[in-house]
Amino acid sequence: MSKLDVAVGYAAPRKGVPASASFRRWIEAALKGAKRRKATEVSVRIVDTEEGQALNLQYRGRDYATNVLSFPVELPPGVDLPLIGDLVICAPVVAREAAEQGKKPADHWAHLTIHGTLHLLGYDHIDEAEAETMEALETKVLAGLGISDPYLAPL
Repeated sequence: MSKLDVAVGYAAPRKGVPASASFRRWIEAALKGAKRRKATEVSVRIVDTEEGQALNLQYRGRDYATNVLSFPVELPPGVDLPLIGDLVICAPVVAREAAEQGKKPADHWAHLTIHGTLHLLGYDHIDEAEAETMEALETKVLAGLGISDPYLAPL
């Protein structure tokens, strides 16, 4: 793996939110799983429900806070930077979903960070074939971290 820079900003209370080293490890795992070997920069912003809702409304037209938003970078022609984009993760939504789905909070944070990173790399789940490809890669990357398949219902 080439150089990886991850900048994590906390715009929400940090209680229950993983340390920046965890985000770096998860992003690195996603990049490795996607076979990206170039130098890479990613920004992660942890937000509260209010900011998560405002951003989701502004950029996706949906008036609710969602778990993760991915903003792939769009560099002008001729500009070659390692920045692939920004992730915005809504801490209260992640905590609520983990509880509702019976998942370990850290596992859910890992899944959403990997999911968002794959979006930054161009993966999507708009149609069924794309969704299957993306989910299979997420599951493989998570398994490499010792985390069970997030798409299986908990026992």
